Amino acid sequence: MQCVELNPIGNFDTWEQEKIDELLHQEIQESLSNRLVFENKGVKLWDLMLLPGQRLNFRRHNTNYGWVCTTGGLVITRYGNGKIDMIKLNPGDTEYFENRGKNYINDLENIGEDTLVINILEYKDSKIEKSYQFTN
Repeated sequence: MQCVELNPIGNFDTWEQEKIDELLHQEIQESLSNRLVFENKGVKLWDLMLLPGQRLNFRRHNTNYGWVCTTGGLVITRYGNGKIDMIKLNPGDTEYFENRGKNYINDLENIGEDTLVINILEYKDSKIEKSYQFTN
């Protein structure tokens, strides 16, 4: 996995107005993807598939989760604090995030030529803080 910062924290000057409006005025989902595959008392398994040019709207992250990219691809992610990263993913890339109570926000857009598939394992906990931060 390779990551390049395209825009620094706090700078929204390069953002498209529609993305700023979405961030500020629309209800932000708390799910990690748009397809829940499995759920029990302890975990949720999500399947994230983005076709070329497709985008997952801003999501709030407040749980711990790990993911594995099964296809590889090229994505842009915009964070609620203004930061924008471009990430090149390889098949088999993995990451784990400790986000319990952090409530950070980002989107994900497939800017590559191939379909992107990421499997996400979310660890559930009923003790979620209700404050929100626009940071990663």
